[in-house]
Amino acid sequence: RYLRDRYGEDRVAQIVTFATIKGKSAIRDAARVLGYAYGTGDRLAKMFPRPLLGKDPLLRDCFERSKDSKWTYAFTEAGELRKAYAEEPEAKRVLDSARKLEGLRRQTGTHAAAVVIGREPLVEHTALQRTDSGDVVTQYEMNAVGKLGLLKMDILGLANLTVIDLTLDRLRAKGIDLDIDAVPLEDPKVFEMLQRGESDGMFQMESEGMRRLLKSLRPDRFEDIVALIALYRPGPMNEIPKYIEGKHHPERVQYLHPSLKELLEGTYGVIVYQEQILKLLQLIAGYSPGEADIVRKAIGKKVDALLRAEEPKFLAGAAEQGLTTDQAKHLWHLIQPFAGYSFNRAHAACYGIVAYQTAYLKAHYPVEYLSALLTSCQDSKDEKTKYLAVARKMGVVVLPPDVNLSQSEFSPDPSRAGAVRFGLAGIRNVGEGVVEQILQARREGGPFKDFLDFCWRVDVHVLNKRTIESLIKAGAFDMGGDPPVHSRGGLLEVFEDVVDQICSARRKERDGYVSLFDDPAQTNGDRTLVGSSLQIPHSPMTKQLQMAFEKEMLGQYVTDHPLLGLEQVMACQTDASIAHLAEASDGAIRTFGGIVNKVGKKFTRKGDLMYLLDFEDLEANCEVIVFPAIAEKSNGLIQVDKVLCVKARVDRKENVPKLVALEVCEPDLTIFDNPLRVTVEASKCDAGFVQELKSVLLDYPGKIPVLLQLKSESGTKTFRLGAEFRVDLDGGCVDRLRYLLGAEAVSV
Repeated sequence: RYLRDRYGEDRVAQIVTFATIKGKSAIRDAARVLGYAYGTGDRLAKMFPRPLLGKDPLLRDCFERSKDSKWTYAFTEAGELRKAYAEEPEAKRVLDSARKLEGLRRQTGTHAAAVVIGREPLVEHTALQRTDSGDVVTQYEMNAVGKLGLLKMDILGLANLTVIDLTLDRLRAKGIDLDIDAVPLEDPKVFEMLQRGESDGMFQMESEGMRRLLKSLRPDRFEDIVALIALYRPGPMNEIPKYIEGKHHPERVQYLHPSLKELLEGTYGVIVYQEQILKLLQLIAGYSPGEADIVRKAIGKKVDALLRAEEPKFLAGAAEQGLTTDQAKHLWHLIQPFAGYSFNRAHAACYGIVAYQTAYLKAHYPVEYLSALLTSCQDSKDEKTKYLAVARKMGVVVLPPDVNLSQSEFSPDPSRAGAVRFGLAGIRNVGEGVVEQILQARREGGPFKDFLDFCWRVDVHVLNKRTIESLIKAGAFDMGGDPPVHSRGGLLEVFEDVVDQICSARRKERDGYVSLFDDPAQTNGDRTLVGSSLQIPHSPMTKQLQMAFEKEMLGQYVTDHPLLGLEQVMACQTDASIAHLAEASDGAIRTFGGIVNKVGKKFTRKGDLMYLLDFEDLEANCEVIVFPAIAEKSNGLIQVDKVLCVKARVDRKENVPKLVALEVCEPDLTIFDNPLRVTVEASKCDAGFVQELKSVLLDYPGKIPVLLQLKSESGTKTFRLGAEFRVDLDGGCVDRLRYLLGAEAVSV
């Protein structure tokens, strides 16, 4: 919008993209058009090799060994597809047709970021078209637009910038005027947080892989963040271990050629940025700046063919500079992966600034930052669940919505330090208009005294029974009280009668209507008597029902969660969380635990029952497919609100990963009831003894927790050892401990 206003509607347009038919889609399309059953195309498509770094191989790579080494894996993985082609006439027909379809343009789209700007109206240079949504786009794709001499720019819209802005708004409301562009870039608190891998909610650093790298790298300077963002790309990713090794042991860094030391010393001998490639080509192979820039463009645009064509020239130039053939080839092979996806340093530094700013706000102003983060994902159930879990880990309490304390969005709670208050707009059946009417009444008359006061003061359109019921179930009439001003159960019993009586009185008051039978006190404006005959009873609601209502109205558990308190029990019986499944490889077998939110039932063509489960743990949601054979064995376990452990296979043959259940069972919640107790004299606990005890425990890994009781003159102190010291009691662990400590020192 800014660009159109600044340069003119007729001089600015977005750039078209052309979606082509990929191999897997071509197989399905060919089978469908040829009249075969859906299962035929689906079966063949599932034989298609996996993508590499987000890019699919071609069908020809499945039948002929590719000259490009990075696609040779496709031929190896497509053995089943070739066998079907050779033995099944219908498969041969489908695949032959699919090879003709592959690569054809299916439809147009709009580039996510690219914008073209012209000095004159764009129609004088390029054909334009209008999309279904009304946007104007070029009819030429971005490379053709560039050849026309038009200015192309990438305009990136980042949600993280909105989060930063919302955080600063919340700080200003508290009187803190923070200049985010002037925060120190070497803040110890930020780097301590990053070294612990606590990067949830931070730009570019949220993935599980990135968290592992942060723990390994232990960044302590801004340059580390920039380098890590540039390295965590398909191109230079293989060099990450070398970078980490170089950071921790700079004395071990080696350079292929002395001239590379000055160029690569800052990145521990690792090629990280496109600029380093430019300089390397000039230093090692004698390229001119212009020639090096051509290679840079090939790297930036991922033009593999051009890079391959440059190899002989590079090797010849390197030989003139004194490199051996092996050295030159090794260096060239380091450059080649950059064609996959690499950053120039300026790009990485810009991303690094945004990443660091989000980290700074999270480290120093966690309540304001988390409230902004939750607001930014208010419409995303999965994201909201994840960040509510992050808040719990950070010790930030998220409180339910409240008509006296909530804003429209998530906000720092004004009545409790270290807490975030759920926004009123996040309640189901409560629209923005209703929220604004509630906030307006609060601005004009201050906090509401109780439910009756609320009903008298808000606009009558707010007193919709469905809206009021949703507010009650969400806890919005607790009104900050501890205990609440009204019990939720009591309000649900009488709110309809109260609303009816007050609405009736307000209509009479508005119309100036007085009945001969009206109470004089009411006609004289004493509103307190209206509704006083309807006392709001104190009817406590069970914790389970309260959680269920919050889940229904807010989309997730807020004040409590059925899995809270079971974390250690579940960890003993699982090997992954739902969030970690996102990075599991195709075919991986994982066991995870959670609670069933919803059960979808389907029937196979044979009439057998199968389930689709909406499943969640404390951090994330997923869908689990339970086929008939497993469903039959589940013995009635599959039901809403049931806590389960699921052993599943990860299926990544489709664009969206699937979790296929192999086993469903209830977790053993009594696993901690009988820990192994080890009692020793505190005076004996020197370094040697501790090391020997650890050695024995680590030799018998299992699920039984260990309690260490230290006896001294002042009494006995009990410590629960960490999860890494849980043991298996069936392999001789108890006997070895009794031999080491004495029979009376060990009990189960």
